[in-house]
Amino acid sequence: MIFSKLFLALWAITLAQATPASSECKAFPGTTSWPSSNDWYRLNKAVDGRLFKPLLPGGICHPEQPNYSAERCSNLFTAWRTFEFHAEDPVSVMWDNWTNYTCVPLDGFPCSGAGYPSYVVNATTAKHVKAAVDFARKNQVRLVVKSSGHDYLGRSIAPGSLSIWTHHLNEIQYHEGQFKLAGSGKVIPGDAITAASGAKMVDVYAVASQHNRAVVGGGGKTVSQGGFVTGGGHSILAPHYGLAADNVLQMEVVTPGGDLITVNEDQNADLFWAMRGGGGSTFGVLTSVTVKTHPEKKLTMVLFMAFTVPEAPFTLDLATWAASQLPYLSDSGLSGYLMATVNSTPPIPLPGLPERVAGLMGKTIILDTQDTARINEIFQPLNKTIQERWPGQVNLLTITQPYDSFAAWYAENFDDGQAGGSVYLISRFLDKKTLTTDLDALKSALEPILLDDGWLGTYLVAGKGVNEAKPRGGENSVHPAWRKAYVHALTWQGWGYEPWDSAAGEKAREILDARFEPLRQLTPDGGSYMNEVSFPKLTRRETS
Repeated sequence: MIFSKLFLALWAITLAQATPASSECKAFPGTTSWPSSNDWYRLNKAVDGRLFKPLLPGGICHPEQPNYSAERCSNLFTAWRTFEFHAEDPVSVMWDNWTNYTCVPLDGFPCSGAGYPSYVVNATTAKHVKAAVDFARKNQVRLVVKSSGHDYLGRSIAPGSLSIWTHHLNEIQYHEGQFKLAGSGKVIPGDAITAASGAKMVDVYAVASQHNRAVVGGGGKTVSQGGFVTGGGHSILAPHYGLAADNVLQMEVVTPGGDLITVNEDQNADLFWAMRGGGGSTFGVLTSVTVKTHPEKKLTMVLFMAFTVPEAPFTLDLATWAASQLPYLSDSGLSGYLMATVNSTPPIPLPGLPERVAGLMGKTIILDTQDTARINEIFQPLNKTIQERWPGQVNLLTITQPYDSFAAWYAENFDDGQAGGSVYLISRFLDKKTLTTDLDALKSALEPILLDDGWLGTYLVAGKGVNEAKPRGGENSVHPAWRKAYVHALTWQGWGYEPWDSAAGEKAREILDARFEPLRQLTPDGGSYMNEVSFPKLTRRETS
């Protein structure tokens, strides 16, 4: 087993190292190696007529493009800022930098297909996925997979490629009482859900809720199963039930060799290990995944702010101390999305609050209780310290709201963040020792992030449930640092539409690296979440 896992890892590295950076490593449109019209015709027949040349999503605003529409263009820039627009388009992705700005919906900008796939297979069955993989392999065509395009790493788009669009590969099946593994027939007690890789999170949640169950999933409605689960999948429910990858029972995969196989703990176990955390489309194309479900419990949302004004001389001390309390809050049952800041707008819009605040604040939930006295008891030690250290200068505000189910909470609190624009993301896992042992060292590591950017996401999405997770088969391939982490810390750097400034993205990356370097130095055994990390300059022996 150990040898096989090592082989899988070395195989992936070898593939990456053996691929030159130029377009000549794969067939490319306009070259003699590009498949002929007859070749594409045969592929179209193999996928039941579901092959097409995509229209450019930004072409709506460019008169020379076949899908130009002045009327639709007037609304496109607004739609461009939503996750939904990009999820519903076969080639559009959430962030423009990954298309190299080749067709943005703005006057004065060029529009060409140079940054987009040349052909798309609208896959609705695993057979379609297999046919596309076989075609790409035999014809040396670059292959990408896109479901929702909700990807901070640009993995779901490539110029001159064949794209497998799994958005309509979205069937969901509920298994009541037990699930039987393929091959061995082993029966796993408990309800489960099988979701095709393109199934949206909001739809999976809805099916589970119909049976009074919940699953570990993402915060955005358009996030789909494929890239989320294979990257590990953090969640507001993860501190209770483990990562999404920890909840997988079985997967259906198309391998690079074109084999459609089922992987679980009893058959193709090495690939089962690799696919749960090793990254989307790294070892194969996921076509479906079966995950365990959990009882849908009542919960209380807790909005809280430990805050002062940005002009206070102790803002960095406050943010550092508040961050040191995150393991305590996690161990007390809270999970959620928080922000440490020295100068930001309040995340909770309430009358009487300052226009800008500093401290720790955000949105959390606590499962299986609607007892406000219990919640107040959790925050009492924090309030006591605040009153002792910063009397009359720092406020602790908590607002609670009960919900009868996770589905009811999610319906009002899903991630409706903004897409479009350009962004690089960077992250780091923080364990209890890092957060609580040496606050001076922690402060020094947080200082360049908070003073330069003003904020740091401090997400309570790990802790006990992730640390003590028992994935099927004994282990999976998520980063080992998850098993000690309490906080998933992240921030990002954006920049404007600057297609003629090739250095803009590199400058953003350098800014992120500089901000995060002290935090990396503080956590030498740490790591980053595969789906939310940038590309720092590293040696082979380093983690990001």
